Amino acid sequence: MDDAWDGQGYRERPSRFGRAVVWTRTVTALDAGMPVLPDGCIDLLWVGGRLVIAGPDSAAHHPEVAVGTRYVGMRFFPGTAPALLGVPAHELRDQRVELADVWSSAVARRLADELADADDPVVGLERLALRRAREVAPPDPLLRRVVAALDNGWTVGATAEAVGLNARLLHRRSLAAFGYGPKTLARVLRLQRAVARVRDGMSFAETAASTGYADQAHLAREVRDLTGMPLGEVLTRSSDAVPVDDQLAVGSAAYRSMPLPSGSRITA
Repeated sequence: MDDAWDGQGYRERPSRFGRAVVWTRTVTALDAGMPVLPDGCIDLLWVGGRLVIAGPDSAAHHPEVAVGTRYVGMRFFPGTAPALLGVPAHELRDQRVELADVWSSAVARRLADELADADDPVVGLERLALRRAREVAPPDPLLRRVVAALDNGWTVGATAEAVGLNARLLHRRSLAAFGYGPKTLARVLRLQRAVARVRDGMSFAETAASTGYADQAHLAREVRDLTGMPLGEVLTRSSDAVPVDDQLAVGSAAYRSMPLPSGSRITA
């Protein structure tokens, strides 16, 4: 992704699409077994000559991947990809599916051929997303406000009130946009905040206190529930796996920098 890159590890950068990051990864022996933590995002992957959609995960995904496998991906902010793909997010939850299973096989094959012929498949993915965005209605901006509120520790009730939806409608809209209800999305985003704090050197106890957990034991329970692994293993491995240039190997900051709804901040 830059001239100094040696082709190993992971790189990401903001996408020209504007509501995504683009990334590349070449699997190494050191990171082949790394779990992919849930982050509320949907990715479009170019791997092995195929276009694959990685749906929103509700728990850690443990890929079986060979050392040397090269990925090129676009990670869409929560709530962005369903409008582009034309598929509700909950139909993709916890799945990896071929684009040909969502769009027509002819269209998917044409797009795969475009990427195969591209000088830079990263740029090719961006062009694909930009072209598609001109063809479909944009995501409802309300969705970004929902994500921003939940990521800042607002309760589901306060979030619903701030964006002008009742709880039932917020849940229904969240399923279609994010793949799961707002409570699960809040838990996923809080996990990502905890991972980021540990990566920055914060202790588990301080991390729990600063990210809305009752205490370290609560953090440990949530981590095990969402990842199937103990707290120390998940957060320590995530910290150890930070690639060169401090990019994120597990999860992403793709959902950050979103405007908050107006109103008072309410901590969950």
